[in-house]
Amino acid sequence: MNIESMENKEGLIWYNGNLIDWKDAKLHVLTHGLHYASSVFEGERSYSGRIFKLHEHTERLFFSASQLDFEIPYTIEEIKEACYLTLEKNNLVDAYIRPIAWRGAETVGVSAQSTKIHCAIAVWEWPSYFSPEDKLKGIRLTLSNWKRPSPDTIPCKAKAAGLYMICTLAKHKAESQGYADALMLDTENKVAEATGANIFFISGKEIHTPVPDSFLDGITRRTVIDLAKDHGLKIIERKIELDELSTFEQCFITGTAAEVTPVSEIDNFKFKVGEEIKILSDSYINLVNNWKGD
Repeated sequence: MNIESMENKEGLIWYNGNLIDWKDAKLHVLTHGLHYASSVFEGERSYSGRIFKLHEHTERLFFSASQLDFEIPYTIEEIKEACYLTLEKNNLVDAYIRPIAWRGAETVGVSAQSTKIHCAIAVWEWPSYFSPEDKLKGIRLTLSNWKRPSPDTIPCKAKAAGLYMICTLAKHKAESQGYADALMLDTENKVAEATGANIFFISGKEIHTPVPDSFLDGITRRTVIDLAKDHGLKIIERKIELDELSTFEQCFITGTAAEVTPVSEIDNFKFKVGEEIKILSDSYINLVNNWKGD
């Protein structure tokens, strides 16, 4: 990953309806979104100048805002247009797009009904989330000490900033131990997800994946499920026990950043990178590079 400071990049950011210089896209230190995590965002990818499933991503951004009890002061179409405008003005065709909306600094406190809602969109070049070597042979995961919270304690269907705090902690610890990522369980000690990606397991021609009842049902997740069905693979969404991992032959994760990435091991559980994963990965790359929607 590029370690260049994000605040010092060259380019333009769409900020509350206007394109401004990248370095001028600032907010106040007392911003409610900073203190109380009242912010929602999306992660999107542009391939050959087309943003994959932009409408679905934008709809989810607005849904996430509603889950955090605020309303984005633009329409879905205006945000979509702004995404493409920002992409164009930064002269990018293959890029990562980050729309974000947050409560401002009009008040500091838990109650924030008087705060102004801000919205920004940044775009930048995005290298592979994992190294090409790791993607070819499969990444290594370790079990996280942190669990996905119970769905009755958080707005788990929202892509909200605060929900990623434990993901950062889990990923940092995994990386410090030489792993690429961490596997998180839910409060029932069932398999949930990686820190920023959904997870799948393959046994023969069956693909098993956890029910997304305490974590995000990813757009890439749903896309890959459809691709798997197109290839005659059976999808089984269910609760998965940790000790079941020894019965699976293959494992992979999915996400906007990760795309389709094979997993070679999760602690003592070992997996191969089989033909099914290669087919799904190739099919996904073909789909996103020939996307005509939105």
